[in-house]
Amino acid sequence: MPTPLSLEIVPVTAFGQNCSILWNTDTHHAVVVDPGGDVPRIMAFITQKGLSVDAIWLTHGHLDHAGGADALRRELSTRQGAPVQVIGPDRADDALLSSITQQAALFGLSGLENVTPDRFVKHGETLEALGHRFEVRHVPGHTPGHVIFHDPESRFAFVGDTLFRGGVGRTDFPYGDHDQLIDAIRRELLPLGDDVTILPGHGPATTIGAERKGNPFLN
Repeated sequence: MPTPLSLEIVPVTAFGQNCSILWNTDTHHAVVVDPGGDVPRIMAFITQKGLSVDAIWLTHGHLDHAGGADALRRELSTRQGAPVQVIGPDRADDALLSSITQQAALFGLSGLENVTPDRFVKHGETLEALGHRFEVRHVPGHTPGHVIFHDPESRFAFVGDTLFRGGVGRTDFPYGDHDQLIDAIRRELLPLGDDVTILPGHGPATTIGAERKGNPFLN
């Protein structure tokens, strides 16, 4: 039996991004996925639940997913008395992570910071966390270095802005590539299995099976 996990989605930033807080219900150790901003709100939940955060994971380098990562890393490291690492995405998103303040200025937003991960991840590696093993898969197209984190035993995946209920990630950026994204979704997400729950960066959760059947971008 897999170790029991709990999940809380904390909407952050003006974009309503799904910051995910995942924790082991036995040990209260946690990971935070895509803390785009509103760090006080994230910290309030962590404190309320008495969680100890082991790491911060980033799916990609957009401001609404990574803009709060550096501040959260500082606060958690101070509170817990030990460094908390920022892990991911793929190195191809380094330029985006180092230009978050510029991204924010374009939208008239403040309080979001550039971030340098403690380490980038690569396609095919495995992250050990909370008594589970998470597969890293590179799914470019929305951004060059976008990754997902998949737990094959518990049958769910954090997919960032790759696949949504009834939609896919935007590709109307200078570095976006719609065909590349669709190809990567077909190659890296659809084979995970129809029963796999996907937790996207915006909007409600869905399943691979539901999107295989009903997503107009995949049919």
